[in-house]
Formats: sequence, structure tokens, C-alpha cells
Amino acid sequence: MRFAIKTRPEHQTWTEIRELWLAADKIELFESAWNWDHFYPLSGDPGGPNLEAWSMLAALGQATSRIRIGCQVSGMIYRSPALMANIAATTDIISGGRLELGLGAGWNQQECDALGIDLPPLRERFDRFDEGMTAIVALLTQERSTFEGQYVQLRDAFCEPKPVQRPHPPITIGGKGPKRTLRAVARWAQGWNAITETPEQYTALKEILAGHCADVDRDVKEITCSVNIRLPEEGDYAEAIEQAKAYSAAGADLIVLNLPLDARADVLAPVAAAFAPLA
Repeated sequence: MRFAIKTRPEHQTWTEIRELWLAADKIELFESAWNWDHFYPLSGDPGGPNLEAWSMLAALGQATSRIRIGCQVSGMIYRSPALMANIAATTDIISGGRLELGLGAGWNQQECDALGIDLPPLRERFDRFDEGMTAIVALLTQERSTFEGQYVQLRDAFCEPKPVQRPHPPITIGGKGPKRTLRAVARWAQGWNAITETPEQYTALKEILAGHCADVDRDVKEITCSVNIRLPEEGDYAEAIEQAKAYSAAGADLIVLNLPLDARADVLAPVAAAFAPLA
């Protein structure tokens, strides 16, 4: 069983989050650390503070030295694919080749309404996502790229410098839509992240993913499948440990431990001690 952490950049200071990631960087059990890509908090006061994902991620890539870093996940609707490719390449360079590129179609109606971001109907959103993925991969891997989509166009475009990782940083696609999302995972991704209600639901979705992989001549084992487990505010991790065991049996390769909002750096050592016997 493999482990990662995820911090919530809402209602916390930059210093608090930085100290958490620096502590995780020193604990080998944690192979990666993740934030999220939202502009408003998802809990508590919606008018409270929430740090921007990618500027924070680049800074954390500079501050740390070992742990892999990622955003779980960036909404394609928030940034143009060309901009996203350039941000990803830059962050991979800053981190010395440790970026996990997390991408999704986007969903938060409240943020979009407040900030004037267009949130298309679901079908169009995934059409845009598919075109965006094509463009991002092209820009990260090709010297020059031309693409004429309905929503995305590239005309002899380039993204330089290229990322450290080749052909591109590993892509993790988040979501559990059985038709569009999982088909996109099979086509483009090296990682899949989903939050499900039960391990049984996770198993069913992974079986669907395996079918999509077979359609494009891929082995689902090539894809790191992850799931999130929320840790309690108190230090009793027995229930979370049982959840981790159940999701591992259900087909999850990577358990992402969502830290409590008030977590401080000194919580990571006891968390690691509690989960290390499962590794």
C-alpha cells in the first residue's frame, strides 16, 4: 500500500501549509503531497481565505526536495490549455521533475458564477476537456503543435522550455464518470483519482476503467489508481486504517490521506507511524 497526503488550502496560512509539506518531505512513507484547485473555500466561511493552487505548488516545489507534488485536480475551465501546459512545464522544472499533473473537467458552480467563469453543460464541458487534453499533451511533447478543435485551437504553437519529465509529467485525471471521465483516463492518464462512497463502488468503477483501457490496448495496471481518505481531527486513526485496507482490497494503489483543516506539521509523524504497518 502506498501513501500520500493532501492539504486543504482554505482557512490556513501559507506558513502552516509550507511547514506541513516540509515535514512530509522528510517522511519516506509519503510519496506525494497534493493541494486543490479552488478559489473559494469548500467548507466553513465561503468568504474566507483560500490560496491559489499553482502559485502555491510552484513555491512548495522549490521548498521541498523529495516528495512528488500535485494538484488534485485542476479544472480545465479555469485556465486555457496552452496556459496550463506552460504552468505545468514551469512547475516541473522548478521542482526538479517531481510534478504530478492533476486535471479534471471542473464543477464548482458557485466559483464560476461569482468570478465570471463559464461553466458549460456537462457534455460540452467534457468535449472541452478532451480537446484541452489533446492540446496540453501536444504542447508538452512536441516542438510545434497545430490543432483545430471546436473549442481549442493551436497554430504552430510551442511550449518552451519543456518539462524535466519526458514525455511529460505523469497525468492524473480525477472523477468517476463511467463514460467520459474513465475513458479519458484510459486514453491519457498515468493516474486516476476518485472519491467514492464505498469500496464496492470503487471496484466497480475500476472494472469499467479496465474495459476502457482494453479498448485502447492498455493495461489498467499501468495506471496508479488512488482514493482519498479523510483523517479525523483527533488522533484515533483506527477507522481510517480500516478504510485504507478496504480500498486497497478494492483496487486502490495509492491512499491519499486528507489532513484535517487544523493539522500542523507535528501530526505527520504519528500519522506515519499509524499507517506504516500497511505499507
